[in-house]
Amino acid sequence: MRKNKKNKNGQRGVTLIEVVVSIAIFAVLSVSVYGIFTSIINGISYYRDRTIVSALADEYLEIARNMPYSQIGTIEGNPHGTLADLPNEINRTIDEINYQIYYTVSYVDDPADGTAILATDFAPNDYKQVKLYVKNTRTNITNSFLTNVAPKGLEGMASGGALALKVFNAVGQPVSGATIHIVNDSITPNIDLARTTDVNGNWVEVGLPDSANNYRITVTKNNYSSDRTYPISVGNPNPTKPDATISNGQVTQISFSIDQLSDLVFKTLNQFCAPISGVGLGVRGSKLIGTAPDVFKFDNSYTSNLNGQVSLNNIEWDNYTPGLIGNTYMIYGSSPIQQVNILPSTNQNFNLILGPKTDNSLLVIVKDSSSVNPIEGAEVVLENTGYSESGFTSGSVWSQSNWAGGSGQAEFSDSSKYFSDDGNVSTNVIPSGLRLAPVGENYASSGYLESSTFDTGTESTAYTTLTWQPTSQDPATMVKFQIAANNDNETWNFKGPDGTDGSYYDVSGMTINNENNNRYVRYKVFLSTSDQSKTPVLTRVNINYVAGCVAPGQVMFSGTPAGENYQATVSMTGYQTQVLDGITIGGYNVLQVLLGH
Repeated sequence: MRKNKKNKNGQRGVTLIEVVVSIAIFAVLSVSVYGIFTSIINGISYYRDRTIVSALADEYLEIARNMPYSQIGTIEGNPHGTLADLPNEINRTIDEINYQIYYTVSYVDDPADGTAILATDFAPNDYKQVKLYVKNTRTNITNSFLTNVAPKGLEGMASGGALALKVFNAVGQPVSGATIHIVNDSITPNIDLARTTDVNGNWVEVGLPDSANNYRITVTKNNYSSDRTYPISVGNPNPTKPDATISNGQVTQISFSIDQLSDLVFKTLNQFCAPISGVGLGVRGSKLIGTAPDVFKFDNSYTSNLNGQVSLNNIEWDNYTPGLIGNTYMIYGSSPIQQVNILPSTNQNFNLILGPKTDNSLLVIVKDSSSVNPIEGAEVVLENTGYSESGFTSGSVWSQSNWAGGSGQAEFSDSSKYFSDDGNVSTNVIPSGLRLAPVGENYASSGYLESSTFDTGTESTAYTTLTWQPTSQDPATMVKFQIAANNDNETWNFKGPDGTDGSYYDVSGMTINNENNNRYVRYKVFLSTSDQSKTPVLTRVNINYVAGCVAPGQVMFSGTPAGENYQATVSMTGYQTQVLDGITIGGYNVLQVLLGH
């Protein structure tokens, strides 16, 4: 490179590269200095805000502490008093920043002298807990502060009662963190409270004013169903859970049940599996919120979309039964049969096979009397004077009752073999069945077996129920299952009824969830015992499914003449034949038949 030329004073000039480098160095230093300066400013702002919040907290907590005990309460809360609550917050502006200040006050039932929920303390308003909130409206950050205030004398409930509330899920486990909303607008001042359940799903609200059937309680939680009390009304004269009554010196106990939400999709199909749109569908749950007359918690009407679907999203666990609205179609069969049992946090499909409506018809459903599972291939002969028709029930079941052939079979061809196990199960003991492997004079504490792959023959497969025998075990032992299904015959993700690998089918007859529209299926069975001198026993497992557009265990007789004294003869190999006389057909009729071995 050429040297820089000297100027008239004999000094060398500065090149463009040197200028650029100098500017870059200056920029880096400037950014660093600016970052440090910004951090200092932010730090000063943060600590100034903390100082202001602390000062406000000291000031307003001291106000509460110096009030007469009887006046410590919020304007619209329980206990009632003069302290500001959220609808009536205090606003303070400091350094051009607005702060909102408000309180919540609640009685505390101290377990030191018993509790209201255990009926060991009949004066549970032991002292008051004051919670102060200070919110910076510029940053939307809220800080909370807590203090307890005790009365000078002894507590008492002469002028108030208590609510002991318990919230649990579908299997009776406590639900913590649920929001309890207590409202009573029939007294002055009105009651409008929001409380949160503890780790045991409990909340006790003490010191409530006397009022009959006026405390409306609603329990909610994000992604959970809700439960509530109901007022006595013309539409619901006898609520199953009426609005609560509070009596002076008394404890009113109420339980609520909520759990995670689920999705259910109804598909309206013709007999060739093509979707039918525009079908009116009424869907009713089984839970009641009132009796005499029955008032259902879920009872709604829908219309199927262009894909022949009615999607019910975020519904609670229940048994749901569909019914057609209109005169165009009637139900020729369904899968599952007639109703579907929805568990918490699951996705389920319900297929309705529809056909042209006739004036008179008979849908016959045939089930096993012991397992109550649909029977495929049963012959049904329906006869009357001048009339005789026969048909066969549809649907399928994959059954295995022998594992003595051992492991190593990937595809289900030999019904005595399976895919793999963990070495802790025994398959060849007489009488035949699956047990835990012996370990000396005892048994292994746990073990599992994975089945071979069963091919249903089509991706259009709806899995209905999982059953096994025996249905009950020794209390110290357990049998439970997981199911995996796919369309590539390679990806085996075993799941329980909630669609995760952390849940299990542990009761025979449970609905199979989250596996529909898959051709290949396997099961994994888990055996365990808490007493190693005992073992569970599995003698048979059945996976019921519907391949294609058929209805399991059902056959339809459409266009039958109206009349009395019809006779139905139901027969199936391995079962005792049933003959039913005196059947009356008029309109749409359903007949359920149980066959015994």
